[in-house]
Amino acid sequence: MSTPSHNAGPRTAAPVTIAAVQMVSGTRLEENLERARHWIGEAARQGAALVSLPEYFCLMGHKDTDKLPFAERPGDFDAPIQGALSRAAREHDVWILGGTLPMAIDNAPVPAERVRNTTCVFAPDGSLTARYDKLHLFCYDNGRERYDEARVLEAGEAPVTVDAAIPGGATLRVGLSICYDLRFPELYRAMSFSGERPLDLISVPAAFTFTTGQAHWELLLRARAVENQAYVIAAAQGGTHENGRRTWGHSMIIDPWGEVLACVPEGEGLAVAKIDPARIAQVREQLPALQHRRL
Repeated sequence: MSTPSHNAGPRTAAPVTIAAVQMVSGTRLEENLERARHWIGEAARQGAALVSLPEYFCLMGHKDTDKLPFAERPGDFDAPIQGALSRAAREHDVWILGGTLPMAIDNAPVPAERVRNTTCVFAPDGSLTARYDKLHLFCYDNGRERYDEARVLEAGEAPVTVDAAIPGGATLRVGLSICYDLRFPELYRAMSFSGERPLDLISVPAAFTFTTGQAHWELLLRARAVENQAYVIAAAQGGTHENGRRTWGHSMIIDPWGEVLACVPEGEGLAVAKIDPARIAQVREQLPALQHRRL
């Protein structure tokens, strides 16, 4: 494996505006897609070159199996979810980190009993440039709340990074993750040390429960930013949904020193901030922890 240049940051110095969309998605696909289109457009109007949507932005059903009929084949731009994201990226000339959608498992019928929970990344020309399937599947039981994603999801197989070239700005090396992945720091270490340089930006679209979010969400996000000396963009579901579930929200953008630059506590909205390559370089120079790694 090649050794990354641990002090290296984005290849150009221009700051890049990014936006995390917070939603309270419901049970009707087209309404959710329309809200996503609205917020992508609003983010672009505020100067964002990269926009992230939350986990399951497209559908929060009454039960886990409600997502199964909406599974799409990879790269099917005639399908409603991927088609909407591709058109929005092209219309607004932005990179879109497409939250998550139910993706059909290879060679499985649609609908099937299980799908993958997938982030699709779209370039400003509308092309699908990366796909990441959630590796770690959430399971929680405190006696009152119980949730087991493995009942309807198949886990992914590998980490994924993408280089997002911002016209007139930086080329950002983005590490993709989803919700429960946040609790596994080795995933981010693997991504940061798998290429020619460390990550510039970590993406964590999520639908954290209110209970776990209140206890751990900000703590974990800031830890991932500090230990990888990278920005974090965390677009979340944030409110009480039609199905009665309450998600924590607090969509955030965090800098490499762990400072929260923008936050939407609850309800729909945008967290908007700038990624400054000079800030990444400064943090990595004054505390070269990435160079000091021994394991």
